[in-house]
Amino acid sequence: MNWKKPGSLTIRRIETEAIRVPLDRVYRGSKYAMENRCTIITRILTDQGVTGETYTGDTDGEQAVIRKLIHEELAPALIGLDVFNTEGCQEAMKPATYDILRDRGVVMQAISAVDTAIWDTLGRALEMPLYRLWGGYTNRLPMTAIGGYYGQTRDELAREVQDYVDYGVIGMKFKIGGATPEADLERLKVARDVGGEGFRFMVDANQGYDLRQAIEFVRLAREAEIELEWFEEPVRWYNDKRWLRDVRLATSLPVTAGQSEYRIDGVRDLVEGGSVDFCNFDSSWGGGPSVWRRVAALCDLYGVRMAHHEEAQVAAHLLGSVAHGTYLECFHRNRDPIFWEIQEEPRPLKDGYYTISDEPGFGIRLNRDFLRRYRVD
Repeated sequence: MNWKKPGSLTIRRIETEAIRVPLDRVYRGSKYAMENRCTIITRILTDQGVTGETYTGDTDGEQAVIRKLIHEELAPALIGLDVFNTEGCQEAMKPATYDILRDRGVVMQAISAVDTAIWDTLGRALEMPLYRLWGGYTNRLPMTAIGGYYGQTRDELAREVQDYVDYGVIGMKFKIGGATPEADLERLKVARDVGGEGFRFMVDANQGYDLRQAIEFVRLAREAEIELEWFEEPVRWYNDKRWLRDVRLATSLPVTAGQSEYRIDGVRDLVEGGSVDFCNFDSSWGGGPSVWRRVAALCDLYGVRMAHHEEAQVAAHLLGSVAHGTYLECFHRNRDPIFWEIQEEPRPLKDGYYTISDEPGFGIRLNRDFLRRYRVD
């Protein structure tokens, strides 16, 4: 057998840029509000001349902290390591999580940014798209839009949903949990009437309801003959694992959660406890693609299907690589100008499906004019 060992790909330097785009209005979910759309560009430069470049994360106030962690703690631990040793790179970054006096979730976001860029560098070196390197199950994924934010009139909500129909997405994930189940149902009816037959709906309470309210909402939706694909984060955080299970058992509606977990043991408890049908663990919050792929393997053992919270530029390759991947997510252009404008190539969305790039790595070619316009120094 004539086999040649691949050469090393040595990390020489890590660079970052922070991007912040002011939005056209404040977007309100059940218990939160956003007025900027943010991301962090992360670059891995190697001694061999291969450079990886990705963007991840939507945290606003912690951008400076995340970048400081990358430059002062993660980069020194990684310089000189081989990009092909993805497991070794993950282990080298772990000590940054050991400080009990700071927010581990923010540290995990920093690790996520770097791990994502490491994988992009590896894919570019091999001249292979990552979805194929990770399994290559499919290059087409059904895409949904996230919307239905609070503070809109009925006419404004109807126009938003019509925009999603015009985008060509297969359906939408609708925000609830910030009002009574009855009031939320009336808003959903507006969206259903505009979306029309065949337009799919999920609902997302962002942990806004208690158990009784969550069950009541499902009952009301069924009485209104609105079919739901899943109920995402229906109940409040302080008893979510048991209440998620109870919503599943009481309503027989599939339940989705996992985006709020940045620890793999938290996902393990959701899955083993029978709390979820779909896991939407976010690789940009929980340690990067390396950890997401471990989560996907865990979920597959229990028959739990995989989703991904936002971050379509990374999520597409992860979801497309596994047989139990499901929907890819995007936002309205006004809610997320970064997704729609930061890359040079147009978004390959047609007839409800997103086609994954066959360019090496994540296939990202950044629009430098966009970066200059919204860079945060």
